[in-house]
Amino acid sequence: MIDETLIPKLGVVTDIRQDTPDVKTFRVVGTDGKKVFEHIPGQCAMLSIPGVGEAMFSITSSPTNTEFMEFSIKKCGCLTTWLHAMDVGQQITIRGPYGNGFPVESAFKGKDLLFIAGGIGLAPLRSVINYVRDKRDNYGKVQIIYGSRSMDDLVDYKEIIDEWMADDGIEVNLTIDREQEGWDGHVGFVPNYVKELNPDLGKTVVMCGPPIMIKFTLSGLKELGFQETQVFTTMELRMKCGVGKCGRCNIGSKYVCKDGPVFRFDQLSQLPNEY
Repeated sequence: MIDETLIPKLGVVTDIRQDTPDVKTFRVVGTDGKKVFEHIPGQCAMLSIPGVGEAMFSITSSPTNTEFMEFSIKKCGCLTTWLHAMDVGQQITIRGPYGNGFPVESAFKGKDLLFIAGGIGLAPLRSVINYVRDKRDNYGKVQIIYGSRSMDDLVDYKEIIDEWMADDGIEVNLTIDREQEGWDGHVGFVPNYVKELNPDLGKTVVMCGPPIMIKFTLSGLKELGFQETQVFTTMELRMKCGVGKCGRCNIGSKYVCKDGPVFRFDQLSQLPNEY
């Protein structure tokens, strides 16, 4: 019996949005015009251009979106350069979903949530945030702390301003690394901003961003009194084959693709310090 997630399916790119100078969001459906497969927030899919290569990307749209899937992709290598050169209507192959996803129906349910993201790290969290927004009654207060190098590098900025900030019970705190003309918001790095905002210790934290940001933000959260059992992250950047065969994502006794990519920090602290 062949695992369905191993079989590539044809997808069609129906919309391409330029989010930042080096990030585009691709909307994908099957050749029948429908969603290729269902997923849960935090899961990934393998996108491929035959003859060029394939790579794992977070599904950035919420499972509550029944019409299509979206992927926010940073231009940083051969495959992503090809993807960024694509036009609407072109085909790619897609397979998945892979990984365990975030515990939106268990550990997160009924909790106040604090999302912390840096740069393209917002992309994997967007799926969770929009899932929580669509099922608002199942969750408590939501706070989002998001920072990037500059105003131009804030992913999904229009959605943040027009939708997230307009929602009741959602607090959005944005920051950029350095002063910039036209920016009248907070200036400073994410770890310092988190400590400055001093979030309530009862919140469950969902975090994603560059490793250095995660390291210092986690340290700051601990200083404030948060426990590692309250903090979740995703390590999908380490995923390669997605099915535990290649061994490239192995850390100690864990395979990121089979045991993750979503982990609680107390689970990661038991593993070798490789990330």
